[in-house]
Amino acid sequence: MNSMKKLFSVPFICFILCGTIVPMGVIAYYGLTDREGLFTLKNIMEIATVDHAKALGMSLLLSFLATTICLILAFPLGLILKDSKLGKKGFMVFLFILPMWMNFVLRTMAWQVLLEKNGILGGLGIINTPTAVVLGMVYDYLPFMVLPIYNALVKIDNSVIEAAYDLGADYKRVLFKIIVPLSVPGIVSGITMVFVPSLTTFAISNMLGGGKVNLIGNIIEQEFTASANWNLGSGLSLVMMIFIVISMALIEKFDRNGEGNMI
Repeated sequence: MNSMKKLFSVPFICFILCGTIVPMGVIAYYGLTDREGLFTLKNIMEIATVDHAKALGMSLLLSFLATTICLILAFPLGLILKDSKLGKKGFMVFLFILPMWMNFVLRTMAWQVLLEKNGILGGLGIINTPTAVVLGMVYDYLPFMVLPIYNALVKIDNSVIEAAYDLGADYKRVLFKIIVPLSVPGIVSGITMVFVPSLTTFAISNMLGGGKVNLIGNIIEQEFTASANWNLGSGLSLVMMIFIVISMALIEKFDRNGEGNMI
């Protein structure tokens, strides 16, 4: 049995090795060396320059706004799905998962068509602005906030809530003293799953920002493509990994039992 388990684990180990460990090692090598292959921290310290720091600040701001909006929309929706028959049957959850089956770029291009000057929503005048970028982030990543929150909410024992009502608690007290604390794992998981891709995105800002909204993801992408400066691009990528590590640490702290996982 143990030999069979080891055999079945080989494809996964190969996938992690080739798809995660090796690429991260390559990024670390390029990020910590110059074009001559000599060790340097210059690529990482470039994040402190005015242009890069400004792009990072804009990325953090827009990611924070998109994550906050997703949370404001997702938590009430999760409560509705939890108490509705449609939610229990999985129909509404299916509707939120459905857009994720469509290609990410196509979904973003759809908003580009709607928001452009001759589009249905062109009158809003928000195309090529940070507002359009945040709108694209919310649309693309909202399901990643809804699903873990919903998953955490459905695991709350209704008898606990009923007991609180029997003891005289009103809905507001039940919400903030019982439901919200017990759903923290899902909230933290959702925040991480929205904030991290929003922070590192470049496709959304390229299409909905029209090159006028420069995020740190755009700079990294340009360094790898237009400038062909893999060393600087890798150095900036290493800085972004710090935020990912922090996010993973938050999940480990608040969701040690995996209660906020989508599955």
